[in-house]
Order: sequence, then C-alpha cells, then structure tokens
Amino acid sequence: MSLNPVWRCGLAALAVAACSPALNWRDTPVPDAHLVALFPCKPDRLARDLSLAETRVRLVLLTCSAAGATFALAHADMADPGKVHAALTQLRDSAAANLGGAPQRLAPLGVPGMTPNPLAERWAISGFGSDGAALQEQVGLFSRGARVYQATVFAPRLDAEAADTFFSGLRLSP
Repeated sequence: MSLNPVWRCGLAALAVAACSPALNWRDTPVPDAHLVALFPCKPDRLARDLSLAETRVRLVLLTCSAAGATFALAHADMADPGKVHAALTQLRDSAAANLGGAPQRLAPLGVPGMTPNPLAERWAISGFGSDGAALQEQVGLFSRGARVYQATVFAPRLDAEAADTFFSGLRLSP
C-alpha cells in the first residue's frame, strides 16, 4: 500500500514530534548573575524590588515550564556579605511558607565557583499551591560573595531526574 505525499509528510511530522524530548536542556548564560544554568526550556526574565534580610534589593528571576514542572532561578546582590546568611535563610523560609510546608534538608549543594556557606543546601518541600493543588518543590540555595541564589523546581509530582539535572547544571562563571 502506498501513501500519498501529504500523508507521508504528516506521518513524518508526527514521528518527529513523538521523538522530541519534553525537556530540551540548554545552557543559559545569566551574565548579570555571573552564572550559567541548565534549563529544560527557554526561560523568561522578570525582576522586582523587595526587602530581603532587611535590605532593599532587586531580585531577578528566570523561569520556564516544561513537562508539567516549573524551573526557576532567582538572584540578588545583597551588597553586604554580612547579610548573605540572613538572606539565604529568608529565601528558604519563604519558599516553605509559599507552599505551607516545612523544608526537609536533602543534601549540601555544591555549585562550581560558589562561596562555601553552611546554608548552601538543597531542600524538599511538600505543600499546596495558591489554587489548593498539591505541589512538590525542591529548592537549592547558594551564594558567591554578596550575591545570593535560589534555584527551584516544582510540580504536582516532581521528576527526581529532571530536578537532579537542573541542580547539577548550575555553575558560576569566573
């Protein structure tokens, strides 16, 4: 049986679509953060001013959604290295409060080029989104100098492999 050219093209397009990965990992340079992050989709960039560790800062957020999960990276310059510990603690506590859950320590987080800090850790949080739906979240916190970073992945059901890929793809540039 022979298929006409239109059907062949349609079947070929379906085959290509079926083979394309839901997570299209790519290195994403973040020059103002001196960082390269591995995102599974092209992130949007947002920024807002807020109070962090009793300091007014500009928080920059890169975020995208793929395969039912949201991947995000936030960073802010605290200007004062003495405020880093309080800022990392506040970022962790705010992530937990947003879901109404308690953070559970998973492991230390090592990002190439980061400043050693006892709060550089990866956390798991289970709770609920603003719509009341159950959410699972992993948050990674780290710093370099006076700059703080929060990497986050959340979904109704978190894919551990995707989360591991995201966190292991973070690296600070010289």
